[in-house]
Amino acid sequence: MDQTPRTLPRFSATFDPGTLSEIRRAAATGIYDIRGGGAKRKLPHFDDLLFVGASISRYPLEGYREKCGTDVLLGTRFAKKPIALKIPVTIAGMSFGALSGPAKEALGRGATAMGTSTTTGDGGMTAEERGHSNLLVYQVLPSRYGMNPDDLRKADAIEIVIGQGAKPGGGGMLLGQKISPRVAAMRTLPEGIDQRSACRHPDWTGPDDLEIKIEELREITDWEKPIYVKVGASRPYYDTALAVKSGADVVVLDGMQGGTAATQDVFIEHVGLPILSAIRPAVKALQELGLHRKVQLIVSGGIRSGADVAKALALGADAVAIGTAALVALGGNDPALEDDYAKLGTTAGAYDDWHEGRDPAGITTQDPLLAARLDPVAAGRRLANYLSVLTLEAQTIARACGKSHVHNLEPEDLVALTVEAAAMAGLPLAGTDWIPGGARY
Repeated sequence: MDQTPRTLPRFSATFDPGTLSEIRRAAATGIYDIRGGGAKRKLPHFDDLLFVGASISRYPLEGYREKCGTDVLLGTRFAKKPIALKIPVTIAGMSFGALSGPAKEALGRGATAMGTSTTTGDGGMTAEERGHSNLLVYQVLPSRYGMNPDDLRKADAIEIVIGQGAKPGGGGMLLGQKISPRVAAMRTLPEGIDQRSACRHPDWTGPDDLEIKIEELREITDWEKPIYVKVGASRPYYDTALAVKSGADVVVLDGMQGGTAATQDVFIEHVGLPILSAIRPAVKALQELGLHRKVQLIVSGGIRSGADVAKALALGADAVAIGTAALVALGGNDPALEDDYAKLGTTAGAYDDWHEGRDPAGITTQDPLLAARLDPVAAGRRLANYLSVLTLEAQTIARACGKSHVHNLEPEDLVALTVEAAAMAGLPLAGTDWIPGGARY
């Protein structure tokens, strides 16, 4: 008989060290925690899916010798001038205010080099961003910060933001130290005062009003610009269907693993859905309306690699958007700056400092000395390199599945490694033909 004494865990699984620390912090300050960076908890994600490559039953394409297309056309439903992208990866909306001027310029440079689009975010359009972005999507948010008809007409597409993945049903925050004179002027806000964005649009309350708003924006821009509607993943089936019925050309679906802007930590970790669980119902809504691939679907929230891109496309998306990964590609959270991060009480890669305006990489700051550390030309080149790698990786996978275009990837090319992922993505568990669970929208 084994006489080895049992060793109990030192900490409770419920009251772990992180939880205990947060209770003590809340008790000492009486203030809820604010941060950016998206959910940190482990969630079912694209890593829980695998491709089943071609063999006898499917014929693979040969390396780089056989073409595999990556182009995507966005806004073909109603817009006179749809956007033509060379790659199925776009840059998500991140505001000037949250990001520095050089960072916004670098995003435009990198996206333009790869033939894709970038997005303004809250707070309006900067001259640097428009000047260096060949294709620029202009966001219309509940706050209306920096919005004006002239900039709408300068944009190549318009994105009505109803929700974001890290905070569906809530607004973001911009702390006072990031409200510089220029940010304040663009947003018509007092300098140095904390700003909380509105959680809903002031001039409409439902899909009927959204339809009117879309018509207004089309009239302002002479029906030229594609109109996107962006929703945070919460009720993706109904939200996608209502966006389409309201007249959207493109639906943008953002999962909770995304979120570069700041809000309450409790919001980030406990509201919203993983993107893996949201794609299938959104695609189902489009299919039932007979508009899948006619109304394009862009998904975001934790896209990191070409494998993630390929898996999102196989599940039915037309393109993906990246935010956090794009900032890292620019040079954010670089371990070479570890000493600077340590002075802030954090570490490279933790993303706890993004909202405080003291980013040593010069990306998420309005401090002119810190912002000057970022070379937008070099940073744009790094982003272009990263986008190129994402595209090449997605092509490699598509060829291995016998596809001559990344959009030819399909659910049949995927299996799931866990019961949770299988149920969320509507895919069979690897080695079986079992798809657990049923639709719940």
